[in-house]
Amino acid sequence: MSSVRRLSRFAWLACVPLLLAACAVEQEELQAWMDQQKREVKPNVTPLSEPKQFRPQAYLAFDGVEPFSAQKLTVGLRQQDARAPSSLFTAELNRRKEPLEAFPLDSMEMVGFLRRGGRPFALLRVDKLLYQVKEGDYLGQNFGKITKITEEEITLREIVQDATGEWIERPGSLLLQEKAK
Repeated sequence: MSSVRRLSRFAWLACVPLLLAACAVEQEELQAWMDQQKREVKPNVTPLSEPKQFRPQAYLAFDGVEPFSAQKLTVGLRQQDARAPSSLFTAELNRRKEPLEAFPLDSMEMVGFLRRGGRPFALLRVDKLLYQVKEGDYLGQNFGKITKITEEEITLREIVQDATGEWIERPGSLLLQEKAK
């Protein structure tokens, strides 16, 4: 039995170089094919354009007024003081604030409508609480005054500052929010 094992091991050892030689033939064919492909393919490289000529520019902003200087701030404050405050804004500042003016308008939801004594009222949900509002009440953080209440929406006017700093009226509304059933 041991001579059979030795013979089978010897046979395996004799086959290993033959198998390696067979792999080497395949490697040579693969290398020859790769060399042929390299010769046949012509690279297509576009030439680079010449770099543009750099012309340095002098920095002229040193001669101007620094944007955050005290001089610029005092000029801006004088201009603001010279303008009379808008009558819209001053009237709003002189009145007492109402509770719903502490909340932003987008955090409010109109959830209901009712009519009592011929006057329309709306139900608003703000911060998980219900509020009853009527025409003439104020809500939102932009001095929003309710001008009209219907079954579908609350119409209001807000007073906001435009890009030039002037106080202007802007229309707004809150629509009735119906839950899907």
